[in-house]
Order: sequence, then structure tokens, then C-alpha cells
Amino acid sequence: MPRFPSNLPDWMRARFDDGQRFMVACVICGLLCGLTAVLFHLSIHRLFEWLWTTASSRERGGEFVLIMLGAPTVAGLVCGLIIRTTAPEAVGSGIPQTKEAYYNHGGRISLVTGFWRLVLGTVYVGFGNALGREGPTVHATSAIASRLGRWIFRDPERIRAMIPVGMAAGIGAAFNAPLSAITFVFEELLDNFSMKALGGIVVAVVIAAAVSRSILGEDPVLSIHLSLHYQTAVWMLVALPLGVLAGLLGHFFVSAVLGVRGTSLRQKAIPQWLAPAFGGLMCGGLGLAAWWLTGRNGAPEHGVFSIGYESLERAFENKLLVGALGVLLAFKLLAVVVNFGTGGSGGLFSPTLFLGGMLGGLVGNGLCVLNDHFALPGFPGNGQVVGGCVLLGMGAMFGSVIRAPFTSLIIIFEMTGNYSLILPLMGGNILAWGIAKKLRPIPIYDAILVQNGVSLKRLPAYRGSQDYRKLPISTIVTYDVTVLQSSDTADATLKRLKSQNTRYHAYPVVHPDGSLAGMVTHHELDSAEPTREIRSVIEGQDLLALPPDTSIRDAANRMIARNLQQVPVVSGKDKGKLLGILTLNDIARQQNAVEM
Repeated sequence: MPRFPSNLPDWMRARFDDGQRFMVACVICGLLCGLTAVLFHLSIHRLFEWLWTTASSRERGGEFVLIMLGAPTVAGLVCGLIIRTTAPEAVGSGIPQTKEAYYNHGGRISLVTGFWRLVLGTVYVGFGNALGREGPTVHATSAIASRLGRWIFRDPERIRAMIPVGMAAGIGAAFNAPLSAITFVFEELLDNFSMKALGGIVVAVVIAAAVSRSILGEDPVLSIHLSLHYQTAVWMLVALPLGVLAGLLGHFFVSAVLGVRGTSLRQKAIPQWLAPAFGGLMCGGLGLAAWWLTGRNGAPEHGVFSIGYESLERAFENKLLVGALGVLLAFKLLAVVVNFGTGGSGGLFSPTLFLGGMLGGLVGNGLCVLNDHFALPGFPGNGQVVGGCVLLGMGAMFGSVIRAPFTSLIIIFEMTGNYSLILPLMGGNILAWGIAKKLRPIPIYDAILVQNGVSLKRLPAYRGSQDYRKLPISTIVTYDVTVLQSSDTADATLKRLKSQNTRYHAYPVVHPDGSLAGMVTHHELDSAEPTREIRSVIEGQDLLALPPDTSIRDAANRMIARNLQQVPVVSGKDKGKLLGILTLNDIARQQNAVEM
């Protein structure tokens, strides 16, 4: 196993053993990550507060509209340019990038990437775009943890082990909810419980959360408290239908995000660096429309802009009318889809909780109407009914979209400090999670990696027997492949492969326009006349090419039937567009993992 140089002085390495150095690293990591998360939180909050105050002071004129349209657009333009030229890893949430670094790159995340993640997240969300801060916080704090690991340790596994520590510390400080931070790391990153990993994670989370509470106060990020006791049996009848609605809405939301993101990556009409500005302009228009519509029958709400927790708290307190809840739900969903889909820099945690809260508020208002007419037994006053439904909606939506059901349960419990809703929360969250998983087996963060051409075959979530039978080959495909040109000669190709120290059993061959021509084996190149072009070697080939949504089991059966060791994977819409290579070794690796 390769070892990396450490900058730690020799006397310090001799004085402390590996376990002690790891604990010291976790303490330092918790402190730095806590301060980073608080700084990020305050910078976004203060920037948007300044923006909204400035715009509101010019509300009577056209300047208000220009400011609230222009600020998200300019922020998108800045982010697009920097992401395109300087910090490509700062796009999107940051959690997919963190998972890729942990499993595919030995836990190595550049500190420069973390810096740009904070800067662009502050600019993009602080200027009103409808994404969250928790995902970027995770990416930035994981970069800090990675750098600490490379400074203190030589062992690559110790460096890699610092990523869960930074991830947990970031979530714990961002939400001020330490227990849910721990469960999220195990559900999203590690995928299994490990006492060995738990110790360092707990140390970092405790310190990061203590830093956050010392600066921001003792309350969680959402100040919503329930003092009333809820009857479990009655509220189960509310939680289960709400779980179904959240599961379906969450599936629609994830499909829309991935669909717009995929279209944005493929389209050529708008340059990629300009796409976030277009998303910002759309968000500004949607936010202004929602502000105007909610103000027609009450106080206008600006919850579509930025994080929007103020509107979520008012929904919990039953201060929003049904029309306002519906408008905020619809327009926030659209704004998040266009912001994330066009390549903005921000996360999905906050928007997911917001959407779930609005959905719960709508259900709660419906229950209030029934309660007024029929005096439903076991239900409290209308305000408490709406508040309870808002919390149930938040938890169920989080379980549906983020696919971390235990985290969704604990985070709501930590926010409210009320235990009486725990069983309804469990029922609704698990139901929403189960529906979303059935409709889309691959969670959103992993689906984003697949869209980016990243193989998931190293991730433990794809080593189960059910996954082996049903998951698409896109989760295990090798996307970084050596491609040969059909017009090259066999001799020239062999010399190039030798100079590159590259040798595989077979290679995909493409035409001059980049379209797939076929597959050629190394043996066929060796056996061919030196001056013979590759196109003639593969002429008349009966090529088997598979789309990425083919199940792993189906692909294995078809390859075995044709006695093929590898096949090209092509776009479902363009059969000539090569995406990667699938080999029987990839499939066997999955099968062996199942049997272990």
C-alpha cells in the first residue's frame, strides 16, 4: 500500500502513537470545522439580509425588481465563470464530490476546493438563489479534515478516515444537531455502523457543535419547539398518508432535478459557464412572482429566495394561509430545480426541509377544516395541528429525497425536543423512504455521480444481492477508457499503446466524428497486417452495445450468451455516443461482494 509523506515533526510522531494522533486530529478538526460552518452560516445570512433590506428600501420603484432579478443572476454568472475556469469541484451540493473523494481518491480533497466552495456558496445562496448551505459545508469541512490527515498521517487509510470526521463535524455545526450528524455519516457515506469510526466522529461532532452553540446559541438552526403531547394512534393516521405524499413528491422532485441537470449538461445552446446565470435569473423571477402572489391576501413571503427558513418557521406557527403555502411549495420547488440543474453552488438539505414543511402545512390546514366541522377526537388546537404536520412533512420529505431515514427522524427530534411525535415520524419517514427507493433505486447523490461519469462500484451501497440483480450497469461502468481511432493502422496503434504503457484485452474504436465504430481486441491488433487500418479489422462486426439503464443481471446474461468479456456502453438516446466500458470482471466483482 503506498504511503504519503507527512509534515508532522519526527519528535511529535515518536511521542504520540497512531491512535493518539488520530484523536488530536479529530479535536483540531472539530474546532476548525465548527468555526468554518459558523462563518459560512453567518456570511450567507448577513449577505442575504443586507440584500433584502437594500431591495426593500426601494420597493416602491422598479429598482426592487431589478435588484431581486439581478442579484441571483450576477451570482450565477460569477459562480459559472469560477467553476468553469478555477474550481470545477465547487459545483452543486458537494456531498457527491465528498463521496467520490472518499471511495475513489483515497480521501484527498484540496483545501483550495474547500475555500472556493465556501466563497461560491456564500455568493450564490447569499444573493438569493434557492439552494442550501449544509452540502457545501460538508464539502468544505471534509477538505479541512483531508488536509489535516495529510499533514499528520502517512498511512493512506488514516487520511481517508478523516473524511467522515470532517463530514460529521460540518453537519453537526451547520444544523446544530450533533446526533443526526453522526447518523448521516453512517447512512450516506459509510453505509454500515463501525465502532472504530465512531469514536473520532463523536469527538469532532461534540467540539464542532459546541463551537456552533457558543456563537449562534443553544437552539438548532430552526427554532421550532413543541410543548404539547400528541396521541400516537391518532397521529399515525396523519403520518402515513403524509408519508405517501412526501414519497411521491420527493420522487418527482429528484426526477426533475436530475432531468434538468442532465439536459443542462448535454445542451449546447447556452455555454456551461453561463448556465448558472440563467438559473439565477429564473430563480429571481420565481421568487418575485411568489412574493407578489403571497402578498395579495396577506404579508408577502420571500421564502423562495435563499434558504427561506423564516417562511418555514411561520408555516410551523400557522401564520401562513393555504394559498401562501401552495405558492411557496410550487415556486420553491421550481427554483431549486433550475438552480441546481443549471450548475449552481449550493445544497439540497434546506430546500428539502422547506418543501416538506410546506407540504405538511397544506395537509395540516386540511385537517383543521375537518377538525372544525367534525371535532376530530385526539386532535389539539389548529395551531398545534399545523405545527405537527409541518414537522411530519419535513421528516418524510428528507427521508424521501436524501434517503437517510434515521437522520430524518433524529434531526426533527433534535429540532423540537418533543418525543410524542416520534412513532408517527418513524412511520411516515420510513414509508416515504420506501416509496422513493422503489420508484428510483439510485439515491440522488449517487445519481449525480453517475451523470458525471463516475463509477459507483467501490461504494458499499452497491454490494447487496438485490442491487446486483436490479441496479443498472451505470453504477459499475468504467467511464475512463482508452479509445482507438478507426483510421489508424494496427502498427501505429500498437506503438502508441506501448509508449503509453497501456494494455487491455480490448478497446472501443470510434470514427473521426467521435461515434462508436466497434470493439477490437489487443490480439486482433497483434495479428493484423501492420499497415491495415483498424476499421477494416472490425469490418462486419456484430457489435453488442448496451444502454446505461440495462440491469447488471441482464447485461451478464447477454455477454455470456455471446461469449464476450467486455462491451461498450452507449447513450440510450444516441447509440453512437460512447459512455464507457463494462467488463465481466466488473460484474464478477459485484457478485463476489454479494457472496462475501
